[in-house]
Amino acid sequence: MLYLSTRGHADRKHFCEILLEGLAPDGGLYLPERYPHVGDADLTRLRQVWQQQGYAALAFEILSLYIDDIPVADLKALCEKTYTAAVYGSEAIVPLKPLQAAGDAQPELYLQALSNGPTLAFKDMAMQLLGNLFEYELGRRGEELNILGATSGDTGSAAEYAMRGKKGVRVFMTSPHGRMSPFQQAQMFSLLDANIHNIAIEGVFDDCQDIVKAVSNDLAFKRQYKIGTVNSINWARLLAQVVYYFAGYFQATTANSQKVSFTVPSGNFGNVCAGHVARTMGLPIAQLVVATNENDVLDEFFRSGVYRVRGSADTHETSSPSMDISKASNFERFVFDLLDRDAAQTQALFGQALDRQGHFDLSADPRFPRAARDHGFVSGKSTHANRLATIRQVFERYGVMIDPHTADAVKVAREHLQVGVPMLVLETALPIKFAATLVEALGREPERPAKFEGIEALPKRVQVMPADAELVKRHIAEHCR
Repeated sequence: MLYLSTRGHADRKHFCEILLEGLAPDGGLYLPERYPHVGDADLTRLRQVWQQQGYAALAFEILSLYIDDIPVADLKALCEKTYTAAVYGSEAIVPLKPLQAAGDAQPELYLQALSNGPTLAFKDMAMQLLGNLFEYELGRRGEELNILGATSGDTGSAAEYAMRGKKGVRVFMTSPHGRMSPFQQAQMFSLLDANIHNIAIEGVFDDCQDIVKAVSNDLAFKRQYKIGTVNSINWARLLAQVVYYFAGYFQATTANSQKVSFTVPSGNFGNVCAGHVARTMGLPIAQLVVATNENDVLDEFFRSGVYRVRGSADTHETSSPSMDISKASNFERFVFDLLDRDAAQTQALFGQALDRQGHFDLSADPRFPRAARDHGFVSGKSTHANRLATIRQVFERYGVMIDPHTADAVKVAREHLQVGVPMLVLETALPIKFAATLVEALGREPERPAKFEGIEALPKRVQVMPADAELVKRHIAEHCR
């Protein structure tokens, strides 16, 4: 299996090469030359693997379709090391929770629990594997890696918990200064491990993401300091997320003739892009429902065909902060596929039009209707008032607390229910990570796992900086000497 750039770079690379690289040399994102096809017989076999051997074995089977440069025994061991009930609190790893009240004939929809990992957010599902892959590959090469990332909340803590203490790895994580919840800040900034470096950027998440891309596009600096990435622009992370779409499908169905839909709260488009990959492979997905908050760039595109990024001043600070994003970096992967993998046009849109005018318009392109018709995408938007109302309703009717991002997804999911098609909402995080909004909605604090008691009072280490890529590069260089 070889990988190509969405912007047409001539190189074709193996998995372990792009694992450590991040962006392609031309600024594009890596995708496989082709998506493996999973037919009916394959689905039956994978269902049996899931039922008889569990999540780690299913992960091995899916990853094996894309990774041919790690020995089979080693890849299997990495999956078994990553996905254990001891870490995720359940043999199913990603169990379905039906939203069903007494007297209901069937669940209205299901929550797929993705937030039982070390940092209580869905990002752990991929990041824990990525940490083990990095350590394994760096060990094989005898090399070191400096990871540069951007987070609006959950990616940062998941990455740092996955990489802390790992041999040969340093993490430099940027985040928007003052825009994460107190719990999210405490999770990250209280890690005092020598290989963890937190950088709070005076700006919004998009400023952080722009810095990561600017540093990655400085090829000389990238090579000198061995810069890699853990954001979902790293294909390995997105690939790991494909697995739980299969696991969710197998839990919600009994036969391959059945379809399911998924609703995904989305900011950077990585999580739902993994669903696009699973659907393209052949997983019977009826709809992929993109749920946004007030930062509705993606909802606007799927409704109109216009992709229009916002500037810092126009990016809203909301009560679902992990979605306060207006430049969805993974969106390029989907558009590349939508445009029949036309690298020249993808380069013109993402490498030129967005930089020059801040938007592009595909409404007149005859391929645009395929976003919904052939790729299953629909979308919707949720507001702060919607979030509070949904949190209250779900708790009062079902006795279940959900975080604000999951509430955005539940609200939008209800707008796209189809008779006879189970709707699975991908849970984003446990409610304690956004306690203030839960208190506003319910008048009570959510439960806090014992290991996080008093986390906000722990000593913290963080460097505040202006939104300047050169300053971040200087910071990295100083800590690598």
